[in-house]
Amino acid sequence: LNVSCLTHESSFLYDPDYQPAGGAQDAARDQLGSYKVFEDFLRPVSRREAYLADITYGTNHEFGFDYLRDNLAIDKNTLRQRGHNFVIIDEVDSILIDEARTPLIISAPDVEASTMYQEFSKITPNLKENIDYAIDEKQRVVTLTEEGIARVEKILAISNIYQEKGMRYLHHLEQALRAQFLFQKDKDYMVKDGRVVIIDEFTGRLLPGRRYSGGLHQAIEAKERVPVQPESLTLASITFQNYFRMYKKLAGMTGTALTSAEEFDKVYGLDVISIPTHKPMTRVDFPDKIYKTEKGKFEAMVKEVKERYEKRQPVLIGTRSVERNEYVGRLLTKEGISHQTLNAKYHEREGEIIAQAGKLKTVTLATNMAGRGVDIILGGNPPNEETAEKVRELGGLYIIGTERHEARRIDNQFRGRSGRQGDPGSSQFFVSLEDELLRVFGGEKIKSFMDILKIPEDQPIEANLISSAIENAQSKIEGFNFDIRKHVLEYDDVLSKHREVIYKKRREILEKSGNNNLRDYILEIATRHGFGEKDYEQKEKELGEETMRQLEKIVALRTLDTLWMNHLEEMEHLRDAVRLRAYGQQDPLVEYKNEGHKMFQNLLKIIEGNIVHTIFKAQFVQKTTQPITVVSNPGSQKIGLPAEAQRSEAKVGRNDPCPCKSGKKYKKCHGR
Repeated sequence: LNVSCLTHESSFLYDPDYQPAGGAQDAARDQLGSYKVFEDFLRPVSRREAYLADITYGTNHEFGFDYLRDNLAIDKNTLRQRGHNFVIIDEVDSILIDEARTPLIISAPDVEASTMYQEFSKITPNLKENIDYAIDEKQRVVTLTEEGIARVEKILAISNIYQEKGMRYLHHLEQALRAQFLFQKDKDYMVKDGRVVIIDEFTGRLLPGRRYSGGLHQAIEAKERVPVQPESLTLASITFQNYFRMYKKLAGMTGTALTSAEEFDKVYGLDVISIPTHKPMTRVDFPDKIYKTEKGKFEAMVKEVKERYEKRQPVLIGTRSVERNEYVGRLLTKEGISHQTLNAKYHEREGEIIAQAGKLKTVTLATNMAGRGVDIILGGNPPNEETAEKVRELGGLYIIGTERHEARRIDNQFRGRSGRQGDPGSSQFFVSLEDELLRVFGGEKIKSFMDILKIPEDQPIEANLISSAIENAQSKIEGFNFDIRKHVLEYDDVLSKHREVIYKKRREILEKSGNNNLRDYILEIATRHGFGEKDYEQKEKELGEETMRQLEKIVALRTLDTLWMNHLEEMEHLRDAVRLRAYGQQDPLVEYKNEGHKMFQNLLKIIEGNIVHTIFKAQFVQKTTQPITVVSNPGSQKIGLPAEAQRSEAKVGRNDPCPCKSGKKYKKCHGR
């Protein structure tokens, strides 16, 4: 069997005979642990060749984006993937459950970045919580109060924002509020090299190239005073749920699937089977230490770390964000505790830090980056049995969690870094009543209990009420998130049926153009739209047979892509609109399905008509400074028009009124 590997920037084929110039054969051996990869036996290959291997290994994002790119390709020979047969997903709960809420989107710049983002980013910091706006942390929603609306109107010097500025202004205001009050630097995102980079909430890793949609990313850029990138237009999108359900056989593995067995069954039709550990589990998971305040919790935690550090026992401390990571780091430094820091800012040293996290007297402070699939070798790497035995005598690797996560699975994953393959180990979570989990989802009982408590801040509370409240809060959030994912999937299933038809039609066009059979397909459509075969032959004579073949492919693909892109936008607007129908006792999902079906049937008719009419209107345009280019007549779709030859009149924005004075937006009239 031959095996290939995909990365974000390149693709390789494992080839034992491959030796790059100057490469040492024994350098391919892994000397620093599983994270250090030497590329001596990795032969660079094309993406297409990588997918032709017997086994292709890569990340879920690479597979998903390659699928979308294939459905934007304009040449059959540039297609990457070769069908979806059998997939095995490592850390399957992370990919099919945790990441299922966020769709993969390929987008292109739509219009120039709006100055309104900067305008509103200066307004929102002046607003006061519970006076001008209210935050619902459970729903992750921020709303303006009547006083807040009046305050914004006063700043903007207008009397009624709804009448004078309309929905576009309100949209920018809403995104500015979310950016200012819901999204935190070094927790949800980082600013790196003058750009806002998203931090994955489940893994703690950076997601370069990924952007928040709907103008939110631009609002955060304005908030952080970095260049605001142009707004984007969705070209293609798919959820991980629908991508991986395309495979004929779907399987996966993880150490924490049992708590999500219901979702695997309902969404993917997968059974969860528990396989016993290779060696008996000896790790000790201590009950949570619960403190009244966050300050008391961290003081007690640092005291505990110091005791273990002086014993020379290796300690791994986990935090939920970069911000918290750095805060705990400062506390450790203050106490003279030497430690290694692992977060999205220092991800380049991940392999080196993890490889030595099991050494004597080593304290490693990490975000969720160290929570999944990480093997920490006792005694350090390269392995040394004598040193490893000393660590075992001290109790193995000691895990400290600085707060509970929303999902029990993530806590269990972090605990699982210790006590592997029968080794000793222990884990301890430090929790406070001020932690986000209990503060937001703990309920009124916990808040009142907190006020009644008169014990010192750094003394742990032993109360079944709080322990059960933590479990109930996690259970609530898991159910809440399951409902959100189910809701996303129900709506995406509607679009998935449309996507399946369009992508199949697109693939047929590529196949036929590669076999010189596209002419018959286009001619068949032409006759259905009132053109006879003689008209088509006349057009071929006018343009030349070779040019006509190129024109057929370009027009068919461009028309399909443009109208599909518009359909995605229209479906997004429809989804927002049907929500309001719930007030009229109508099911929004049923309304979305019905309206969406009508829109899609209309789309299929428009696609055929536009392809034919664009081809028949095509003509030669000779420019003195440009090579001959085939374009369509004014008013219809442009085909291969050079940038210099485009119209010189003022550009009409997609959301601006159409110049024909129809009263419609340009994108829904002549811009369509």
